[in-house]
Amino acid sequence: MIKLIEQIISGISYGSLYALLAIGYTMVYGVLRMINFAHGDIFMMSAYFAFFGMTTFALPWYLAFIVTIVLTGLLGVITEKVAYKPLRNADKNSVLISAIGGSFLLSNLATYLFSGRPKNFPDIPFLTKMLPINEQLSVQVISLFIPMMTLVALFVLTYIVNKTKMGMAMRSTSQDYETASVMGVNINNIFSWTFALGSALASIGGMMWAVKYPGLTPTMGVMVGLKCFIAAVIGGIGNITGAVIGGFI
Repeated sequence: MIKLIEQIISGISYGSLYALLAIGYTMVYGVLRMINFAHGDIFMMSAYFAFFGMTTFALPWYLAFIVTIVLTGLLGVITEKVAYKPLRNADKNSVLISAIGGSFLLSNLATYLFSGRPKNFPDIPFLTKMLPINEQLSVQVISLFIPMMTLVALFVLTYIVNKTKMGMAMRSTSQDYETASVMGVNINNIFSWTFALGSALASIGGMMWAVKYPGLTPTMGVMVGLKCFIAAVIGGIGNITGAVIGGFI
């Protein structure tokens, strides 16, 4: 019974991480009708941003996490401007090649800048300590913290999409971006904001992953990104609720 409970908690923790990244995939596809194959590498870069924020700049972990979310959002915007915007009206094969090229670029850039040797993410006692549930069962705090962060992120994202002008513009752009542009929506800003939000979600997942599995490598986002892309497809890519369900599946 104890083993079953441990596996359920572990599954919820994993599913929450995968859901965060799957939402990023599905948001970009829902608005731009493009797949951001660099999403897993943005996830990886966020872990390195947090690592250097806590080590090189000696920031408290919570401040390093906030700075990382901002930096990763900016990285998402840069990715959109460099790899996607010039090919917005090109054929899908060209966009696909550019997306994969962006992924390789980030992965190799990380190898060049940070080396290919694994780096140990700093221990955060508050998140890595064991929380006793009863005499036989103890749970690592991070395993409970991850689903909580996922719920908060989903709440904020839902509010933005459904209750703000930007969210309304995102929804109209996803339905027909040419008509939205004619109606006065700045689609360039909407595309950038979509990448920024998706990348910010990936950064939360990247930092939580680094705390739970502290070995950082430039290729750490490859398999995670692939699994989350599959999760997004299973849930019906373009559907945020489906992406969450796909993450847990």
